[in-house]
Amino acid sequence: MEFEPSEVPLQPLSTTRHKCSACFKQYKKKEHLIEHIKTSYHSVHGPKCGVCNKHCKSFESLREHVAGPLSKVKCSSIFAERGCILCLKICSSVDSLNEHEEMCHLATPRPIDTVEMLYSEDEVDISNGISSIRNREAVAIDCEMVGGGSDCSLDLCARVCLVDEDEKLIFHTFVLPQIPVTDYRYEITGITEVNLRDAMPLNEVRERILQILHNGESISRVRLDGGRAKVLVGHNLEKHLDCLRMNYPDHLWRDTATYRPLMKTNFVSHSLKYLTKTNLGYDIQVGFHDPYQDSVSVMRLYERIRSQDHPMEVTIRVSNSPALSFSSSSDPWKSMAHENMTPNELLEISRSNYKCWCLDSRDAARVEVSDGDALA
Repeated sequence: MEFEPSEVPLQPLSTTRHKCSACFKQYKKKEHLIEHIKTSYHSVHGPKCGVCNKHCKSFESLREHVAGPLSKVKCSSIFAERGCILCLKICSSVDSLNEHEEMCHLATPRPIDTVEMLYSEDEVDISNGISSIRNREAVAIDCEMVGGGSDCSLDLCARVCLVDEDEKLIFHTFVLPQIPVTDYRYEITGITEVNLRDAMPLNEVRERILQILHNGESISRVRLDGGRAKVLVGHNLEKHLDCLRMNYPDHLWRDTATYRPLMKTNFVSHSLKYLTKTNLGYDIQVGFHDPYQDSVSVMRLYERIRSQDHPMEVTIRVSNSPALSFSSSSDPWKSMAHENMTPNELLEISRSNYKCWCLDSRDAARVEVSDGDALA
């Protein structure tokens, strides 16, 4: 049967769109959505809009979503009325927002010259391998560096500061560099030749810091799973440890310069000065850099992230099928029938490609239980 040109039946165009349940991107083909979710690493730990529940790569992208020039009208209007500009939380009312902001907006830490060290040198006894600083899970570090070498480009540790979770100063000293200083970088560090004249040798500084961090654990246990060893918090930790000529297992690092939600949308690091002003609400590094203020600021950033209450990632059964159940430790992308899964089910099996700091609270609880069982 032949049709006239005007009578040829038109085939309906497919209008089915496959929408990501996390970031709301849409795809024409299901396999493209699957590949997107597989490579985007959406999870319950990512920053999320409190209005529309959109998942964002970082707090910076979330900030742009709720308060940027291209923000959605509904999200931006609700955020402008009830949103905290620091932590980006949406409060239930204006009154609760005012109450929340009083706790969220923190005061600038005192200068280090006005802070007394919590422990004397005798209380960190290196000879017996046991530190008296036992009751804190994290320690923040900051180093001030001077220049060495003919071009002054070598970073030499000249001052180091450690604080605990209560913002107590647990260790502070000037450090005697192992090679001559060619630039004191005074306009940044405030350090002069006089400060380093009777400073502690680098080897002794490194030994004392490791004693505090190991917290009585054996080196093998620290390298394996940490045990009671301290989590080390800092900004650009690799640079700090390098100038101290010190090794510490990277699974115990908590670096505000490389933690993905705290980075720029293109995953370039923000400065500590920017992170502090944007997330904590006060200025640091005005004039000389103060190692105590910097240490307290990174600790506050860490604690704010750690205190987030994210859902547990547990065994999930998709479509009530036992064959499609998996645990959080397995790789669901290797064995599951993705073509038959809904966008919500695909999101449920997606996992982040970094360890969220909120998990540290759960890890600490497990260590306490383990220690309690051992004592019993």
